[in-house]
Amino acid sequence: MTSLLSAPYPSLVKTLRTYTLLALMPLMAATAFSQPPSAHRFAVEGDHFTLNGKPFQVISGELHYARIPRQYWRARLRMARAMGLNTIATYVFWNVHEPQPGVFDFTGNNDLASFIKMAQEEHLKVLLRAGPYSCAEWEFGGFPAWLLKDPKMATALRSRDPAFMTPAEHWIRRLAQELGPLQVDNGGPVIAVQVENEYGNFSNDHIYMKQMYDLFLRAGFNKALLYTVDPSKALANGMIEGVYSGVNFGTGRAKPAFEALEKLRPGQPLFATEYWPGWFDLWGHPHETRPVGPQLEDLNYILSHNGSVNIYMIHGGTSFGQMAGASQSTGAYRGNVTSYDYDAPIDEAGHPTAKFYAYRDVILKYTHEKPLPVPSTTPVIAIPEFRLAPTASLWKTLPAPVKSEEPLTMEQLDQSYGYVLYRKQLTDPVDAVLKLDHPYDFAVVYLDGKQVGTLDRHYHQDAIPLKTDGPSRLDILVENTGRLNSTKWMRDERKGFRAAVLGEKPLTGWEIYSLPMQTPPQAGAASADGPHFSSGSFTLKTVGDSYLDIRSLGKGLIWINGHPLGRFWNIGPQGTLYVPAPWLKKGRNDVAIFELLSTAPSPTLKGLNAAILDAPTPGYESDPERHKKKSDDGEFGTKLAAPADATKKPVP
Repeated sequence: MTSLLSAPYPSLVKTLRTYTLLALMPLMAATAFSQPPSAHRFAVEGDHFTLNGKPFQVISGELHYARIPRQYWRARLRMARAMGLNTIATYVFWNVHEPQPGVFDFTGNNDLASFIKMAQEEHLKVLLRAGPYSCAEWEFGGFPAWLLKDPKMATALRSRDPAFMTPAEHWIRRLAQELGPLQVDNGGPVIAVQVENEYGNFSNDHIYMKQMYDLFLRAGFNKALLYTVDPSKALANGMIEGVYSGVNFGTGRAKPAFEALEKLRPGQPLFATEYWPGWFDLWGHPHETRPVGPQLEDLNYILSHNGSVNIYMIHGGTSFGQMAGASQSTGAYRGNVTSYDYDAPIDEAGHPTAKFYAYRDVILKYTHEKPLPVPSTTPVIAIPEFRLAPTASLWKTLPAPVKSEEPLTMEQLDQSYGYVLYRKQLTDPVDAVLKLDHPYDFAVVYLDGKQVGTLDRHYHQDAIPLKTDGPSRLDILVENTGRLNSTKWMRDERKGFRAAVLGEKPLTGWEIYSLPMQTPPQAGAASADGPHFSSGSFTLKTVGDSYLDIRSLGKGLIWINGHPLGRFWNIGPQGTLYVPAPWLKKGRNDVAIFELLSTAPSPTLKGLNAAILDAPTPGYESDPERHKKKSDDGEFGTKLAAPADATKKPVP
């Protein structure tokens, strides 16, 4: 018997298929409409956001997992929730997760998945600011320093060049493996993932931004809303057509910023993706604060216009170790201080401030929620005074050198942070000027172990006179004070120096010592003359948070019980370093420092029960930058590192 579906009956087969389809259509339609929408979805619907099909106003605060000891993650999240927030935001810092090419770390304080899961447990949604560029006053804006070993980064960084895009894609793919399951469509708390960051401040290559967006989709970030952010004046430069965009701005700018966003993206939800209630601090520059009154006006404006907000920062925390970046926002290079308190509503130690309660009152006025109990905080203790004693001269603890005819930068040495020592034997008497090519960032020059002088990038210093009566040993110790975390000048942030000339003669034949300063050496006995390590100890009966008074020290690094607290420098404004209780213990606690500049041979330290973030900044009153005309090429300037083929037409 021949089948009705066989070749001799094509017209009959077509007819049967048509009638069958017509008969099934009502059933199919009924089935489709009877199926509920996805149980988990964050979306743009007209002029508002929806979460699981219901209108949702994002009321978020930013805090960074890497700036908070893991033991305090939950406490900070609970404090954020108690302020009335329904969401938190965090940057992702590529450099802490991929410290070497292809070597990834998502453990301990880098266990970002656990941080995000903890936020979900505390009934908070998450804005994942995935980068790969972050800014955030973080070292090199979150980029790993090893990128700079490739000379192509002088033009490739944050561009379509495969030299940058290939490692960036490898990183984003690896990040998606960790965090993809936590996207909202999968039932996780991550409602939105940010592509790049404030790119409009850097350039206007929309093809690059589209390629970055496609990279995120390929990597697996396709189960949450993808979005971009830019300050109002740079919105058009950084937008991607068809992709949601938010606007960043500071105190007093809510109305004009929202108007700028509305003009470029009429009808879409209004979102202050960064609202700045404070600002960052720089070494040698007075402490920054912002008045709360205008902020409350801004917050009322945002929420009353059905806008969403991410308060940057809700809790700043601390750039522990050597993770503080640097800025040229004041006109000249300055490193960021260790503290990232940011004048935020929740202070560096996790305590609610007056700004916390004022913000909460405004938020609850619009959410109509009852205030949650404010969580208790860790007690703050005063650490008893103790004395430091020199334990090791740097000259006696040097590793094996790398020999090179030309100076090598830190990145060429496969080193990311710390110091580099350049040594050269001078065979003849000298009476000439030593000039360095790009001394980044602070150099101390020695002859036969004795300090001759210093060179500070902030003051554009690159030359120093040398005079000897005979042969001598030249040492140049260069500190990485933090790589710039924004602007096109990031592309040139290789540390150390690149060439040296003595008089008219180029200096060659160097011994180069890599000094990453991850841990201090074993204690011994030494002189305080020259760069050296010192140590001391104190005893506690009970532990708590504290603020270590560092005003008796010069310039360098400090560790407590092996934990890197951060940098210190006696030019202010930071006079104390935050010491979290989990890093202390009952009984003996050990402190070690590396002191770059000679000070008292046995300085005393103690822990205070309050921070000093506004210490004097000697020399600032006469600083040339205070009288410099504001440049168009500043931190948020208008000049672009635009590629030749970048479109000039604003994104619709």
